[in-house]
Amino acid sequence: MLYIFSGPDDYSLSQALDELQKECDTSSAFSAGVTTIDGQQVTPDQLRNVCGTAPFLSGKRLVIIKGLLERFEPRGRPRQRKTASTRQTDSSQLLANFKACFDNVPDSTVLVLVENRLTGNNTLFKELAGKAVVKSFPLLKEIKLRQWIQEQVKKENSSISPQAVDLLAKLVGGNLWIMAGEINKLVSFASGCRIEDGDVRTLVGQAQQANVFDMVDAILEFKTDVASQWLQQLLQKGAAPTYLLFMLCRQVRLIVRAMELTRQGTPETEIQNRLGLTSGFIVRKTIEQSKRYSLERLQAVYHRLLAADLWIKTGKYDGELAITILVAELCHRRQPQLT
Repeated sequence: MLYIFSGPDDYSLSQALDELQKECDTSSAFSAGVTTIDGQQVTPDQLRNVCGTAPFLSGKRLVIIKGLLERFEPRGRPRQRKTASTRQTDSSQLLANFKACFDNVPDSTVLVLVENRLTGNNTLFKELAGKAVVKSFPLLKEIKLRQWIQEQVKKENSSISPQAVDLLAKLVGGNLWIMAGEINKLVSFASGCRIEDGDVRTLVGQAQQANVFDMVDAILEFKTDVASQWLQQLLQKGAAPTYLLFMLCRQVRLIVRAMELTRQGTPETEIQNRLGLTSGFIVRKTIEQSKRYSLERLQAVYHRLLAADLWIKTGKYDGELAITILVAELCHRRQPQLT
């Protein structure tokens, strides 16, 4: 049996591989029924030998090959004709050799090709697609991500409010490895009660918000490298671009309001109440920022954040690209003209 798994959602892909492993009955302590191969390095002869080996003390032999199809993705045009002709001959021969391997896989072997990215122009994929079970694993977004959160919470024998689902999706985004970990923490924290949006803010939101403060500082101080580093760290941890944009807008707006209240001599406790903040740390950090930056600089940044929001909503750029461009432009001392 041949499977082709591809896509950036490696959490769901990994679960699909686990299910195949169970179906192949490779769980025995004495089983050597699972083999993982680097598809970038494997030769047709090596693949033929691995696939032809009979399973030992297991129902099926599971062979996982990572990155083989990537070798057959379309490439740019070579510069020299002679080189191009030679490469085409070598590629065609390699394609034929691998195709022969897949044509002769024994019934006792379950073969899985795992790819991060796959296009319809892939020559080996075209040869294999008709005889394989093809599954795509895109990153979950919007409704599908919210459905996944609800299902995952239910699996943990807990419940979650719609507001908490929405907030969790905004805070974490489509990285399901991180999302699963956050859900586990929330289930433990709720101790049998329904997970509410306040629980999400307490456990998930404040940790990311502290890093957002540092990114705001770097942006306002024109520190391009520092701001980009904070942005990449937040994105790698799974923060959704739309959430980061929302938090940047919110923080700049809070700084402006804190600036006015401080100018009026308002006590810190009253500022906290007026801003609707529950964390003393966030209040103190916001007041500190309000004393360091000019109103003109804050207003300029805020208007450009709103412009970036339109980039995303109108589809001009996807979320991650939009916020990456935005942060880079905001860190230039010459004010950019966003359109």
